[in-house]
Amino acid sequence: MRPLIFSLIAFVMLAPQANAQNANTKAKPLSDQMAATVMEVWKERSKKWSYDDGVVQDGMNEIWRRTGNAVYFKYVQDKMDQFISAEGVIDTYSQDHFNIDNVKNGTVLLDLYKVTGQQKYFKAATTLWEQLQKHPRTKEGGFWHKKIYPNQMWLDGLYMGQPFYAEYAALINNKAAFDDIANQFIFMEKNARDAKTGLLYHGWDESKVERWADPKTGLSPHIWARAMGWYAMALVDALDNFPKDHPQRKELINILNRLAVAIKSVQNNKTGVWYDILDRPNDKGNYFESSASAMFVYAIAKGVRMQYLPQSYFAVADKGYKGMQQEFVEQRAENMVNLKGTVTVSGLGGKPYRDGSYAYYLSEKVITNDPKGVGAFLKAINEMEIAAMPKPGLGKTVMLDSYFNHETKKDQSGNVVSWHYKWEEMSNGGFSMWGEQFNNAGFKTSALYNAPTATNLKKASVYIIVDPDTEKETAKPNFIAANDIKNITDWVKAGGILILMGNDTGNVEFDHFNQLAKNFGVQFNKDSKGRVVGNKFEMGKAIVPAGNELFKTSQQLYIKEYSTLKLVAPAKPVLKDKDGNNMMAVAKLGKGAVFVIGDPWLYNEYVDGRKLPAEYDNFKAGQDLVNWVGKQLMKK
Repeated sequence: MRPLIFSLIAFVMLAPQANAQNANTKAKPLSDQMAATVMEVWKERSKKWSYDDGVVQDGMNEIWRRTGNAVYFKYVQDKMDQFISAEGVIDTYSQDHFNIDNVKNGTVLLDLYKVTGQQKYFKAATTLWEQLQKHPRTKEGGFWHKKIYPNQMWLDGLYMGQPFYAEYAALINNKAAFDDIANQFIFMEKNARDAKTGLLYHGWDESKVERWADPKTGLSPHIWARAMGWYAMALVDALDNFPKDHPQRKELINILNRLAVAIKSVQNNKTGVWYDILDRPNDKGNYFESSASAMFVYAIAKGVRMQYLPQSYFAVADKGYKGMQQEFVEQRAENMVNLKGTVTVSGLGGKPYRDGSYAYYLSEKVITNDPKGVGAFLKAINEMEIAAMPKPGLGKTVMLDSYFNHETKKDQSGNVVSWHYKWEEMSNGGFSMWGEQFNNAGFKTSALYNAPTATNLKKASVYIIVDPDTEKETAKPNFIAANDIKNITDWVKAGGILILMGNDTGNVEFDHFNQLAKNFGVQFNKDSKGRVVGNKFEMGKAIVPAGNELFKTSQQLYIKEYSTLKLVAPAKPVLKDKDGNNMMAVAKLGKGAVFVIGDPWLYNEYVDGRKLPAEYDNFKAGQDLVNWVGKQLMKK
């Protein structure tokens, strides 16, 4: 018995060590593993400008925004720079081909432009916009799929054109374009939908003369899963930029709901994934296909998150996602995976002629790590990893002041826009990354362009005031007045969470801001600490002590040129600088709470990972602050 006893003792003693080792070698999230494969498999430049690349880059961009890992953004930028000249010319692209596929990568170009401000990306995107203005159309107004395929609309084409069309139109404030965008979806559904099943046929020929087209309906013979996947992704992505008050927005959401019903009806009950040909599930040779499965998971999960679809549909996405991991994902190397089971291509017409028959679809090659499948899977993974994050902000709104901070400028199209510390702003001075952290925690984000009142503050659980304008910044600044202070203070006492973010002296209107802060025991000292010379980032280093009540995951922060704080009760310090000055504070008042810092701090330049060295945890700190806000709201 002694050897057994000693063995048991040894096991008990070694078990914690083994668990620690397992924790240290824990696999990275699936998004990082798939992204690592992307960066290994597609290192070199593609032979030509291709939508395949754009799907992958969209997926990488989405993972970058959620994780703050700028390696992904830099990969995307490098891949696009291989095609875009300094003058904004797209190599290997010909506008006069009028191929709707070639428009797809415009979404990547617009993201690069919004983040970097480099005009070459906007010029290249404008070339694609111009294609859409001249693109040949069916008699009722739908875009042809290609010039060489006259009178034809394919489901694929909606994804290739409409998300970019909507994003560019929103950027230049072309409101008339949204009527056309909505009609493209409406025309496609009207002409391609099977009334009995709700499924959409791959293609439609208005002239009804193509060999693959039914002479009565003009429809192709079968329901190809990836074509429906393209259409579903197009809907949820175009809606990102579709005006909330547009009369046809509701119809697009209705189309998505009808599509979701059809997608759910053909989901394989056993595996959770989808067949390549959806109207022939039991026929010989049909197979489970990964790109379509990823597209359906993505579109439905995002549709639920954005509240376009009922919450019950998340079960469809979850079942599909789990099924994909069983059916299609294999380990490639440590912390790298492959995606199997993607059909390389399926089309209609052309040379050699593709007749749209069941036999034709089954004849196309199925491979591992096809970019269309991998790109869609990156998007699906990202949605599912967002869904898995805690949601303390469900049903809550974070409202960002755009009244006291209301700097304006003219954009690239001459439109006057509000800028500097805005949710939608993806450039260095914007809050887009922090805003997405709030969104991923379940919060809705909004902006307040009027003075705070008891009525409009009731719409928010969190109110953020950043860097109130000076007279140098705005001709007629809106100073914080006595009535504003009363309304905000009463709102905090009733349970609101207030975030005040100042700036260094000379860059913020302190006098009126301090009158508000005084109600919470805080005064900005009107100084400027943490001045950094060039890229000597260590001059802005702030160390978070162990056990900090707010920063649970971030340890080393970067904060430059901030105003220090003078505190009295009820305020207390959360973080001090190396000289013992108060950098951040919190205060409780009534049922509410306040967080204060003398700097805008969490703007993109020092959060998105592109500039700061990796050892700084500003992105994590943004998430910590979101979590702290959520915790305060739960205490109410």
